[in-house]
Amino acid sequence: MSSRPEILFPLFSDLTGLDGVGPKTALNLATMGIEKPRDMLFSLPHSVVDRRPRDTVQGVENGQIATVEITVVSHQAPRQRGRPYRVNVRDRSLEFQLVFFHAREDYLRRILPDDSRRVVSGKVEIYDGMAQIVHPDHVLTPDEATKIPEFEPVYPLTAGVTQKVMFKASRSALERQPELQEWIDPSVVQKENWPSWNGALDAAHHPTDSLTLGPDVPARKRLAYDELLAHQLTLALARASERKAKGVVSKPTGDLQTKVLKALPYTPTGAQTRSVKEIAADMAAPIRMNRLLQGDVGAGKTFVAFMALLVAVEAGGQGVMMAPTEILARQHLEGLHPLATDAGVRIEVLTGRDKGRDRAAKLDALAKGEIDILVGTHAVFQKDVHFHDLRIAVIDEQHRFGVRQRLELGAKGEAVDVLVMTATPIPRSLSLAQYGDMDVSVLDEKPPGRTPVKTALVSTGRLDEVVEKLRGAVAEGRQCYWVCPLVEESEVVDMTAAEERFKHLRAALGEGVVGLVHGQMPPKDKDAAMAKFVAGEIQVLVATTVIEVGVNVPNASIMVIERAESFGLAQLHQLRGRVGRGAAVSTCLMLYQAPLSETGQRRLQVLRDSEDGFRIAEEDLAMRGAGDLIGTAQSGLPRFQIADLERQAGLMAMAQKDARLLLSQDPDLSTDRGQAARVLLWLMEQDKAIRLISVG
Repeated sequence: MSSRPEILFPLFSDLTGLDGVGPKTALNLATMGIEKPRDMLFSLPHSVVDRRPRDTVQGVENGQIATVEITVVSHQAPRQRGRPYRVNVRDRSLEFQLVFFHAREDYLRRILPDDSRRVVSGKVEIYDGMAQIVHPDHVLTPDEATKIPEFEPVYPLTAGVTQKVMFKASRSALERQPELQEWIDPSVVQKENWPSWNGALDAAHHPTDSLTLGPDVPARKRLAYDELLAHQLTLALARASERKAKGVVSKPTGDLQTKVLKALPYTPTGAQTRSVKEIAADMAAPIRMNRLLQGDVGAGKTFVAFMALLVAVEAGGQGVMMAPTEILARQHLEGLHPLATDAGVRIEVLTGRDKGRDRAAKLDALAKGEIDILVGTHAVFQKDVHFHDLRIAVIDEQHRFGVRQRLELGAKGEAVDVLVMTATPIPRSLSLAQYGDMDVSVLDEKPPGRTPVKTALVSTGRLDEVVEKLRGAVAEGRQCYWVCPLVEESEVVDMTAAEERFKHLRAALGEGVVGLVHGQMPPKDKDAAMAKFVAGEIQVLVATTVIEVGVNVPNASIMVIERAESFGLAQLHQLRGRVGRGAAVSTCLMLYQAPLSETGQRRLQVLRDSEDGFRIAEEDLAMRGAGDLIGTAQSGLPRFQIADLERQAGLMAMAQKDARLLLSQDPDLSTDRGQAARVLLWLMEQDKAIRLISVG
């Protein structure tokens, strides 16, 4: 079934087929993302107006809406231009006025003739002690008054689109909705007490009070679940199609791993041991591994990754580890070299810096299988890089490796196993949305021997004190990062520029003590400054956030973050993780500009009180929302119209379970429920997923 099912045609037809929508209105609606009747159905009201009829406007609070039957008493046309036109009216208990600006008298006398009875509905305002309704929303004869809904939904609007247009068009779209078969597991529907899809849409577009607008009302929750289920089905189908790609079986012997474990000065944590087991089991299976290794700063991901690389070597193959930058690639090499020596395997690094004979020799050794493990930057993608037998690619996710690059790398070997590492603890709901097609291993324990970092909040007013303290620390041979928020002085944002801070600290601490790294520098200069800091030739590194990515300088034990309130929680946590890597007691000073906003204060306190990246990420999500958290541009997060990732994390997990279960029982979606699920995928415009369903 590769074309849209006929039952959905009415929802994917032209918008102008809906009542009250002409070509011009259709263009305006398109700016809101409403391009067909289906989009109209998913644009739900955000509030509701109570228009139930009452006897009198007496006692109605200022600004409240009232619907009341009146008798027209008299018309008062304005004496001069620009003044309002007033119509005196009377309900059962009170005389009041209807007020119109820039109105035509003939029109008003036609719709409100003297002595006639009418039903009016609008906002009551008290002006000079007298009640008035300015420009009533409805003026109808008592016979027509039944047209006014008792509870009128209020829709989001855009220029050129009124509530009346939205109301009419949404009612017209509701009339077109086909009766669709149920795609949710019946036991879930029953347990959650959810209406059918059609019932849920009707209820969502007919709210009766503000309580029926919340995300936890059965109708809205059900519609959110439909979106999440379609998304998780898409991911599960992608996963299933990847799994059809046969993997290479890499059975570990355990010899090399045992050598490394014997030589280790510490015992791996339970989480590390568990993750290594999960990865080894995946690699020994005949399907391709696609796993995410999620671990907080300092949870020991590198060790787990190295053990995974050894599994490939033990099975007679090779492994590659990818890093986003040259500095990180060399750092990975330094970290892994002693382990490789313990295991007796050959490890090399390949970056853009390798040229001429050196490069040719490395490539030759790689193609012959003499290099067991290669560490590299994206230089590894180049056409002339050939492996003898590549089994696993470990990707450090910091540089947002796209799915496309994962596939390119996979093409370097026969169905290469992929392990993606991320140091950003991602709340569960988001990791399911972003990495739902992958299996996840989580490192949720810290290895022993890492000293906790002391975190303190200091107002920028005490800057001189901080610099004084720093002078003492530098004299003792300690190293410090000083992170600034922006590169150029900007008038709008009064943040101290990195260059200004660099000059200031250099003047205070002396030449040759302070270095500078920021995003605008040429990569060569950046690398050189970083290398000096790593080698201990400079004591203080002034930097913009370029350093949050994986740099490892065990001697650096002080982190100063300027204008900390302007950073996100996860980012602050990442920055703090750059210190506390050696034996020295480490300190993180968060400089903030007083007065702090309430959220700013809460954010910094969460950080001061916790070192648990997952807890911090959950808090961050609760405070900022999903888009901000990952940066909307590269978030890779799907956009949902109804589902709310922050508030409905539990629904996402439920949808993942349901989607995987459905596909395990019905891989080509051919049962009744499977067919209904196909319709859901078309309805949610997941056409890509439909192509993945195996035909027959």
